[in-house]
Amino acid sequence: MFVPATFAAALLMTILSTICWGSFANTFKLTKNYRFELYYWDYAAGIFLISLVLAFTMGSVGGGSTTFLANIANVLLIAGIEIVGLAIAFPISIGIALVEGVVLSYALQPKGSAGLLAAGVVMAVLAVILIGMAYGQLQGANRSVSRKGVAICIISGLLMGTSRRS
Repeated sequence: MFVPATFAAALLMTILSTICWGSFANTFKLTKNYRFELYYWDYAAGIFLISLVLAFTMGSVGGGSTTFLANIANVLLIAGIEIVGLAIAFPISIGIALVEGVVLSYALQPKGSAGLLAAGVVMAVLAVILIGMAYGQLQGANRSVSRKGVAICIISGLLMGTSRRS
């Protein structure tokens, strides 16, 4: 996340956001003989694309827990908790993040005992699989199993595993 370090940078961002605030109406006035519906779609697509560009550039400055992907991972974890519950969502997401983090860290900088790390990773993968299987067995008369919730937890874990913590 980009946080201005000086008052001047904060003031500049405030002025820029004020200018952008009225950009829809002002830029639409500049177009002549352009249907409103088409302009609306073009504007929405443009805002979405620039938001993605800014999220992966300015939104990822500095690394750590304030990056765009780390925040999205946390939001998805909360959504997973809401759908499948804390006892299922947290172990799946954090287990996947743990496994991915260990594998990526060891691939980038091999330190420690590969055998012990591999044994720990296998146990963590097994734990995540068993939690998923146990959740699948909960289906009963007044309880349904949400595959969407588990998928959200898996995506959350994958995003958490790739974000580097400072």
